[in-house]
Order: sequence, then structure tokens, then C-alpha cells
Amino acid sequence: MDAEPLEICLEDHDLGHGLREDARAGLAATPKWLPPKWFYDARGSELFEEITRLPEYYPTRAERAVLAERAGQIAELTGAKTLIELGSGSSEKTRLLLDAFTRRRGLGTFVPLDVSVSALRDSTERIAADYPGLRVRGIVGDFTRHLDRLPAGGRRLVVFLGGTIGNLLPAERAGFLAAMRAALEPGDWLLVGTDLVKDPAVIVPAYDDAAGVTAEFNRNVLRVLNRELGADFDPAAFSHVALWDPEQEWIEMRLRAERPVRVRVLDLDVEFAVGEELRTEVSAKFRPERIAAELGAAGFAAEQFWTDAAGLFGVTLARAD
Repeated sequence: MDAEPLEICLEDHDLGHGLREDARAGLAATPKWLPPKWFYDARGSELFEEITRLPEYYPTRAERAVLAERAGQIAELTGAKTLIELGSGSSEKTRLLLDAFTRRRGLGTFVPLDVSVSALRDSTERIAADYPGLRVRGIVGDFTRHLDRLPAGGRRLVVFLGGTIGNLLPAERAGFLAAMRAALEPGDWLLVGTDLVKDPAVIVPAYDDAAGVTAEFNRNVLRVLNRELGADFDPAAFSHVALWDPEQEWIEMRLRAERPVRVRVLDLDVEFAVGEELRTEVSAKFRPERIAAELGAAGFAAEQFWTDAAGLFGVTLARAD
């Protein structure tokens, strides 16, 4: 069957307003910051897809290995009638789950949610063509704001893959998980992928590859500000930095000014001293007990925890209490 028309919860003007608000707050702060969601314009999405294929970038391969091994078990344990994916993008890895549910029979609806209209339209059309018995209903929305728009009824499984939950700061994660639990009924399921704490010698190159793709991806956010807000950043004036914070157990990506920089953004004059940094991403890494504790605090019971053979990446299946 054909994909249903997209449900639009997020218009272009909403995204523009959000970017303006984040730019005003983050570029006026000390230290300066921007949230990572603004990486993902069309060019940023292309660069990230390239990153996932780099030899240094293990998370995508490791998570895929877990899903390939456990998809059948996930389908059996959850018996889901509706599969919902947050931050769906191309839904490439989710096809492993769709295949398992198709073999089991019983899944009726797939609901991907993403901020990108174009990415969502492409992915829903392809999935509807490849899974002709499945109802495919895309929602254009932000998973931090539009969980109340998720479809009700039937046993639901929400999947949140790629370690994206690690891009949220601890208080943001707690708020997100609480909102997720509020959107679900007792007995519904949440499947979440989390990158695991390991030797920084493995982690850091995944965010600072030898080919410089991640550096280009990081600097692309400045081009987004230039295009969308009329800013005048020179991306070449900034170098890419990836640092491991052992106390917080997360990676920080930053852009470091290599010379004094003065930029006009909206009505702000933003100055960078030599060596001053703009934080563009936090990517938290987790220990199994921390994942279970954060889920438990939000009203989920962690039922299963799986890793790839090398123990690089974890996937947790949790049930709403």
C-alpha cells in the first residue's frame, strides 16, 4: 500500500524560529554552544551518512550487528502491533526489525518521526513499496516536543537508535524519558541504542577521522547559520576538535577559532578570541547500570540488554511499567 500523507507537526517557520532562539542563546553564552540538531541540513545529512561508513566510526556497524542478531527476539518479546521510530532518517537499520516483524506477522503500522520532510517522504515511500502489507504513517516532528502526537492503541514499540539519546544532557535525557513514558501505556515497549564507555583511543577517532569527514560535518553548522540566519562565518577560520571528558564520560565536539573572529548573526556581534571554542555536540557514553537506572527513574523496566561481540554498543529493551 502507498505511504499515507505526512502528518506535519513542525513547519519550516518552526525550525527557523528554533534556530534563531538557539543561536541567540548559545552564541551569547560563555562558553559558546549550539545544539547538534542543526548539523542536519541536506549537506550535513549526506556527510553523516559518509561518517557512518568510515573505518573509525564503529557505532553504526556495532548497533546493526546487535539488531541483526536480536531482531527476531525483539519481535517475539514485544509482539508489537505498531512500530514507532524517533529521529528516523532513512530508517535503514530499522528494516532489520521490519523484516523480523514481517516474518512473525502481526505488525500493522510503522510510524517514523523526523524533522526532515524530504528525508521522511523518501523513506516512507520506499518502505511502503518494500512492505506492501504495512501501513506507513510519517510524522514530521521533533522528538523532544511532539511525543504527544504518537498514535495511540495497540501494543507499541518505540525505537530510538544510533546513540542519539547521548546527545541530550543529563537533565534533558531525564525530561525526554519522562515524556516518553507519559506518551506510552503500561506494557508498551522502548528500544534504545546507547554507545558504551570504552577506551578513549577507540572513541575519539570515531569523532575525529583521518579523512576529515567529521571535521567538515562539524564546520557545516556554520554554513547553516550563514544560509538560514544571514551570518558571515568563515568556516575555514575554525578547526575541528573532539575531546573525551572522563568525568562526564562523554565526547565533546567543538569548533576552535584559529584567529580572532568577529561575526554578525541576527542582531548579535559575536566575537571569538584566538583559541576560543564553540561546543557543537555532546555525545554521552553509557554503562549498563546507568542506562537501567535512568530508564527506571522514568518508569521503565529494563528487560533485556544486548551488545555486539566486541562490547562496543548496547541496545536495551525496556517495558513501560
